[in-house]
Amino acid sequence: MGRIIGKAQYRDILLGAGLMWAALALVLWPEQSMGAMRDGIKLCGNVILPSLFPFFVLSSLVVELGMSRYLGRLLEPVMAPLFCVNGNCAAALALGFVGGYPVGARTAIQIYENGQCTRTEAERMLAFCNNCGPAFILGVVGAGIFGSGAAGLLLYLTHLLASLCVGVLFRFYKAQDRPQRSRAGTPQFQAVSFSKAFTSSVTGSLQSTLNICAFILFFSVFLRILAHSGILDTLGHLLSLLLAPLGMDQTWAERLLTGLVEVSSGVSSLTDGSLPGRLSMAAFMLGWAGVSVHCQVLAFLGDSGLSVRTYVTGKLLHGVLSAALTSLLLRVCPLSSPASFYLAEQTQAIAQLDFQQALTLSAAAAWGMWLFFLALTVYVVQKNSGKKQRSVV
Repeated sequence: MGRIIGKAQYRDILLGAGLMWAALALVLWPEQSMGAMRDGIKLCGNVILPSLFPFFVLSSLVVELGMSRYLGRLLEPVMAPLFCVNGNCAAALALGFVGGYPVGARTAIQIYENGQCTRTEAERMLAFCNNCGPAFILGVVGAGIFGSGAAGLLLYLTHLLASLCVGVLFRFYKAQDRPQRSRAGTPQFQAVSFSKAFTSSVTGSLQSTLNICAFILFFSVFLRILAHSGILDTLGHLLSLLLAPLGMDQTWAERLLTGLVEVSSGVSSLTDGSLPGRLSMAAFMLGWAGVSVHCQVLAFLGDSGLSVRTYVTGKLLHGVLSAALTSLLLRVCPLSSPASFYLAEQTQAIAQLDFQQALTLSAAAAWGMWLFFLALTVYVVQKNSGKKQRSVV
């Protein structure tokens, strides 16, 4: 029988059955599907677009104008020994820490496609530069879900520390490939004309943001249908049986499954239970980032040829290290603040955030990073000019 039906045919049968089930689910539960779409659209319009779009434009301008080459010359003494990458990759690391998913990954891919780093360096950066933004961890997770600013700060610190640890570990990935050294001479600031860089950055950033919103809408409906049809309960029961030796019951298994698929839905489910357990699981979810974020990164990878396996391995390791560091820090410095806010109220307040306010805050943060990059660029230019004058004398 196995010879008659090959692996490809098994895959096609399973895929066809899944598509038929999805079509049937949309017919059986149209109200739940439309409700999930409305919630996803509200999230994209009030949070995703205002927070990501300015940082996408910023990252594109930094790469297109060649500004990362100046930063590379300044920061190469730090990036090379720690992460075994050249200094140009510092832009992806910095923007990934501030901009949130998937700004760091998109910047690393752009740097590679512009020839400012090698393939191995880009794969090393993808393993640890795609991080959650501080606004989400401190505001949504810390204050909103756990009702504690200290909890949000703890999660953010362990998130960053685990990311750096992953970067240090991945410096041994293809250890024979050394960092690409900066070219001799003064780097060119404006790689292309400003008008071309600006227009391509704005249009490309809008397209990238809309791609992210498409994945968010899909997984919002997907998770809502799974929960309403009872499939999520069944999968959670099976997972709880497998993880029973670790003391995980069905409720925690369902939370883990949700977080594995979509990070915001996963952390939003952590409303009750022991505080150390909820914080550790939230740390894992934030480090792993979820299949939804991974699909967003895959859309940017396209035909770049960069390894998907390296990226996924880095994110899984990031989640495990984040959970371990959070558990360790809770034992050293336990939190006394209990969860005091209801999730529904906080989620509704965030979802109803005024678009103008959200866009203003995100744009201000992006311009702050832009001025920081510009100041470093001017510093390196002046430093190189001074060296050149002294050498002439």
